[in-house]
Amino acid sequence: MQLYSMDSRDIQKIKEKFLKEISGTKKPDERKKVCKRYVEEELSSVFSSLKDLSGENKTSLGRAANELRQFILECLKEEKKEAIKEKEKIDVTLPGKITEAGSNHPITSLRGKCEEIFSKMGFAVVEGPELENEWYNFDALNFKEDHPVREMQDTLFVKQKERERLSSQEKLLMRTHTSPVQVRYMEKNDPPFRIIVPGRVFRNEATDSSHEINFYQLEGLMVGEKISVAHFKKVIGFFFRQLFEEEKISIRLRPSFFPFTEPSFEVDVSCSICSGKGCSVCSRTGWIEVMGAGMVHPNVLRSGKVDPGKFNGFAFGVGLDRIAMIQHKIDDIRLFYGGDLRFLKQF
Repeated sequence: MQLYSMDSRDIQKIKEKFLKEISGTKKPDERKKVCKRYVEEELSSVFSSLKDLSGENKTSLGRAANELRQFILECLKEEKKEAIKEKEKIDVTLPGKITEAGSNHPITSLRGKCEEIFSKMGFAVVEGPELENEWYNFDALNFKEDHPVREMQDTLFVKQKERERLSSQEKLLMRTHTSPVQVRYMEKNDPPFRIIVPGRVFRNEATDSSHEINFYQLEGLMVGEKISVAHFKKVIGFFFRQLFEEEKISIRLRPSFFPFTEPSFEVDVSCSICSGKGCSVCSRTGWIEVMGAGMVHPNVLRSGKVDPGKFNGFAFGVGLDRIAMIQHKIDDIRLFYGGDLRFLKQF
C-alpha cells in the first residue's frame, strides 16, 4: 500500500483491525502489547506519510489518525486499570498466611504470677520511680554515709549540671533496689498495710552468667501491730508453694545483715528439683537461696513517718530473674535480655 494515497477510510480499517485483534486477547498484558504496537508501529507510519500529502486530504487523514491514536491510548489506560484490579483480586482458594502469635517474656509471666499469688493474701501492687535520689535509695533506708554501695563502683549515678544539683539539693541515681518505694509508700499511707513492689533495678557491675547491669526485683512490705517473723514465714511459705506448685516445699532462715532490717536473714527454700535430696541445681545442699528479708528497722519506719513504738513489720526482696532461672533451669541470666527469639519462643 502506498502511504501517500491513504485516506480516512484506511484509518477506519486500521481501527477495525485493532478492535478485532484486541478482542481476541484474554490477558491484560497481551492487550497492552497490542495497544502499544498499533500506536508505535501502525499509526506511526500513518503520521510519517502526512508530510507527503497536502491540502484537504492531509487535514482529514491527520484528524482521523489523531482520533484513532486517542482511542487506542484510552484503551491502554483501561488495560492498566484492569491489570491493577487483577493484581488486587483476592483468591479465596489460596491458603491464608500464618501469623505467629506473640507471647509474654518469661520475666513478665513470672511477675504476673507473683502478683496474683500475693493479691490472694491481700497485698497491693505498688510501683515507684526508677530514677531515684540518694535520700530515698540510701539515707531513708539506714545506709551510713560511708557505706561502700554508695560508691561509683556499685551505683549508677546520673550526671547533673552543677547548677541543677545545687538547686535541687538531690544527687540522682538509678535505683539499686526497689526498697525506696517502701519509704515513699509509708510517707503517704497509714498502717496497717501490705504491699509488693515489682520493678527493674540497676547495678554498676560486670555482666556475666549470673549478673546483669539491670534486672528485676519484687519487694514486699507488711506493717501493722505485733507483726512477727512467724507471719513472714507463713506468707513466704504460701507464696513459694503456690509459685512452684509444690506443697512439700520447706523454708529456712539464716542470719544475715541488711541496713534496713533488724534482725535480717537470708531465705532458702528446699530444692523442688530433687525434693531436698541434693542435686546440681542446689549445689548438693538440698536448699536454694532465694531472697533477703528481715524485720523493718525502726529508723526506716521513722523515715516513712511511721511510729516504731506502735507499729512494726517485715520486708523482703526477691530477684525475679533468679526465680525464673530456677524454674526453667536456665544457667545464664543474659539469655533473658539478649532478644534471641529462639530462646524466648520456648516460653
